[in-house]
Amino acid sequence: MKALTATDFKFPNQTGVYHGKVRDVYSVGEDKLVMVATDRISAFDVVLPKGIPYKGQMLNQIAAKFLDATADICPNWKLATPDPMVTVGVKCKGFPVEMIVRGYLCGSAWRTYQSGVREICGVKIPDGMRENQAFPTPIITPTTKAEQGQHDEDISKEEILKRGLVSPEEYALLEKYTLALFQRGTEIAAKRGLILVDTKYEFGTHNGEIYLMDEIHTPDSSRYFYADEYQKRFDKGEPQKQLSKEFVREWLMANGFQGKAGQQVPEMTDAIVDGITDRYMELYEHITGEKFVKEETGHLAERIERNIKNYLASC
Repeated sequence: MKALTATDFKFPNQTGVYHGKVRDVYSVGEDKLVMVATDRISAFDVVLPKGIPYKGQMLNQIAAKFLDATADICPNWKLATPDPMVTVGVKCKGFPVEMIVRGYLCGSAWRTYQSGVREICGVKIPDGMRENQAFPTPIITPTTKAEQGQHDEDISKEEILKRGLVSPEEYALLEKYTLALFQRGTEIAAKRGLILVDTKYEFGTHNGEIYLMDEIHTPDSSRYFYADEYQKRFDKGEPQKQLSKEFVREWLMANGFQGKAGQQVPEMTDAIVDGITDRYMELYEHITGEKFVKEETGHLAERIERNIKNYLASC
């Protein structure tokens, strides 16, 4: 199995390219973006040294399905998926914030809570909560959208408005869309025996209208629990069986890595890499209800470039 960890395409009418932590985004013409979901994987804002075979295909296909399944809630950027690892969409001017929505106290929020903090991004959290406990209603805990090489930072709604990062009218719509998208994702997950625990959304504007951008409800941007085991495990204080990238973070932390200066990424053996692929495949099949079909990986870059060029030529 081969993993796609880098691209260097040259498309007709290409005007720029941005290599993110896991996606490479090519600007074509005035108003199109070609997003290639590579097999790179990141944690703690660090790109890990090995790619995960089929990860890009799985994330791109999950995101495409959810963009289609939520298009009635708000406009989104997707135009087409000319390759299993590619989405082409309209170019938007992104807001400098990410909308994080949480239905349960876990992950980084739990680690913050454990340290004694009782307010996250301006949202007060009551005393006495336990790990993986549901909030009475989902909460929104935004972060800044950091520049390349920098860390996202928690920020409150009040600070976002004070800094003028988003107007009050725009923020009200972002909140409305965020909660509606999370509710739709929760309903779809429930039909598959899963709980959508938390996720993030990115928004931007196109022709003066707010659009949902980027991926949605993938294991890179979301966390899922298995519904049938949730209450039993919670009552016993046991870790939840989950489908998300958190297991990668936990493996890194168990091996002394949290992205801090001087720390070394632990060795990614073939067994570790294969295990991560298997976990991503497990989520794909659970959340979509479909068997994952592995595309041929022998000539990934050539296939992707050909499919994108054919699509662009047809526009």
